Amino acid sequence: MLEELKKSIDKGIDYAFATTEKIAKAAQDLAKENKLTKEEAKKLYEHLIKKSEETRKTVEADLHVFVQNSMKKMNIPTAADMKKLEDRIKKLEGTGKTPAKAKVVKKAGSPNAKKKAV
Repeated sequence: MLEELKKSIDKGIDYAFATTEKIAKAAQDLAKENKLTKEEAKKLYEHLIKKSEETRKTVEADLHVFVQNSMKKMNIPTAADMKKLEDRIKKLEGTGKTPAKAKVVKKAGSPNAKKKAV
């Protein structure tokens, strides 16, 4: 009984990610195995196609969320972040303004450092 249950689960997973051709073949095999009428076989095929599409969409959505969260944790900018920066640069270039320059701090003891008056 457990082995039959495992096989059913495995078939369900296979159908979820199968092509329409594979699903059609599986529906035909199941119809023959279970002596289904043509109408029942057609309904089975449509059901398998529908479930396959639903499962694929769910997995894609879950994967998308997972990738977004992973990128956020790794501090990787998204395409939207990059677009905002590009727009900001274009805006600054268009107004003639330049971004603030970083201040250079000279370390004491460097050749260009000013000497203190005593």
